[in-house]
Amino acid sequence: MKSGTKRAAARRIDVQCAATARNVPTPARIRQWARAALSSYAASDARVTIRIVGQAEGRLLNRCYRNKDYATNVLTFVFRDAPPFEGDIALCAPVITREARAQRKTVAAHYAHMVVHGLLHLQGYDHENDQDAAAMERRERTLLARFGYPDPYRHAPARGA
Repeated sequence: MKSGTKRAAARRIDVQCAATARNVPTPARIRQWARAALSSYAASDARVTIRIVGQAEGRLLNRCYRNKDYATNVLTFVFRDAPPFEGDIALCAPVITREARAQRKTVAAHYAHMVVHGLLHLQGYDHENDQDAAAMERRERTLLARFGYPDPYRHAPARGA
């Protein structure tokens, strides 16, 4: 590479489907949501694997890594929290489908939200306190609106409920 030549950003987003679930978005759609969540300059260099899992694998991952004995909607495993960002995102298909129905939103909208949510965690966002949660939720709303999805928190229960 010549001196002064900028290296092109490398963004690799792999999608794995380990669950036999209906209504799972296509890998291309999942990558589109992930790219949007990685759209800032700092996040343009990233390597991420997004894995769609079933109930058993989701529960096992949550038990092993968070000591919680149930499957949850999304888990983010951060390997590198600065550019180039690296990590894995696990999306539990049955939980996402169940939550979408309970929240009266489309399954696609909830998958989009969970992909964006997981990718924001990879970039250092969290919701450990009200101020951080508000910043993360603002970013989620902005990103999801690009795809025509409504505010995912509009009908959600209050934090801590």
